Amino acid sequence: MKRYGAPNQVVTDQLPSYKAAFRDLGIASRQETGRWLNNRAENSHQPLRRREKTMNRFRSMQSLQKFAAVQSSIHNHFNHERHFYRREEFKENRTQALAAWRQLAA
Repeated sequence: MKRYGAPNQVVTDQLPSYKAAFRDLGIASRQETGRWLNNRAENSHQPLRRREKTMNRFRSMQSLQKFAAVQSSIHNHFNHERHFYRREEFKENRTQALAAWRQLAA
């Protein structure tokens, strides 16, 4: 806030601790807590929450890191984000990825 100044509005959920923190910062009147105002912020956290859910299954951080190192390379290999491509392009990319995977696994 020192660098950019106080925000015009801050969109949060209705957690009481936010109000206390904003009161200390002097921007309590700029908090917005409408019903659907926070959707953009909540949706941006979904990939992070998905990862956190996976992390809860592991007992130690070391085993999580071993799994994540392998899983991320496989996920990146097969995740083609289908909504960005036409169906023909998606099927072609998926076929190439599967052929490359079979070659690596053989």
